[in-house]
Amino acid sequence: MPLFPMFANLAGRDVLVVGGGEVALRKVEALLHAGARVQVHARALHATLARWVEEGRLRRRGGEFDPAWLDAAWLVVVATDDAGFNARVAAEAERRHRFANVVDDAGLSGFQVPAVVDRDPLLVAISSGGAAPMLARRLRERLEAQFDDALGEFAALFAQHRDAIRQRLPDLAQRRRWFDRVIDGPVATLLRSGQRDAALRAFDEALRQPDVSATGSVSLVGTGSGKPGELTLDALRAMNQADVVVFGAAIPAEVLALARKDATRLPAPEDREACVALVAEQARRGQRVAWLEPGDAFRTSPGGLGARFAELGVACEVVAGIAPA
Repeated sequence: MPLFPMFANLAGRDVLVVGGGEVALRKVEALLHAGARVQVHARALHATLARWVEEGRLRRRGGEFDPAWLDAAWLVVVATDDAGFNARVAAEAERRHRFANVVDDAGLSGFQVPAVVDRDPLLVAISSGGAAPMLARRLRERLEAQFDDALGEFAALFAQHRDAIRQRLPDLAQRRRWFDRVIDGPVATLLRSGQRDAALRAFDEALRQPDVSATGSVSLVGTGSGKPGELTLDALRAMNQADVVVFGAAIPAEVLALARKDATRLPAPEDREACVALVAEQARRGQRVAWLEPGDAFRTSPGGLGARFAELGVACEVVAGIAPA
């Protein structure tokens, strides 16, 4: 089943954990790290959980399980070795419209806990929808090696200056280009090499001189056979950089879904000249436009659209598609 990816703010919110063993300990530790107010119900507690109760880091619910406890919980985590009891707790949570995660039972779970690469405040979450958690963990291990600790500090710089960035770059397209310039610039490299002061100076300099040219461009993208897996790397690059995606009627939804999520999507007019005018107008507004057509349409069709846009004073590239056999 498809899952909706969501990062939950649990700071100061009640979460009930049912179970007191090693697995429950791991879940409680992650929840406390997220700032949740954790309550635990279990007949016996792991020694670390018992110590945390004594220290006041979490609260223990004693006696028999009371379904009414769920009414105050934002989330529920069930981690006992009693499958029947787990199912009853999950059913009570469902009845009360509470999301519950039953460890190692995707069928009973209303939400899944992903494998996480933590570079606070940057988080990368990987989920297999409960189908193959070991695969998700293996991918996390690979990403752990690729994403260095400096990424967290880099992300924190953007967070600290969010308001200033928005004030100085109110236009979304310009703001995207500024982010591209800074992300591809020296700041991250300086942070990785331990030169924090130099990194901060480079970031401040980029913020003091935020002017980014709003020059638009056009990418004429051939999408090949219509199978997402057969798109070229250049096609994916153009689709992910585009501010506006103009798509022909024959473009499958699966291909269109690979374009940048926040890009504006515009159906291509049936009249070719009307479409050229639409694309050129968007580019003149400083937008990066990707015009998608199937196969290798822009190289094989007559009309020389690349030259046409050049006549209109708009920068244009043709991204070849793989023509169906």
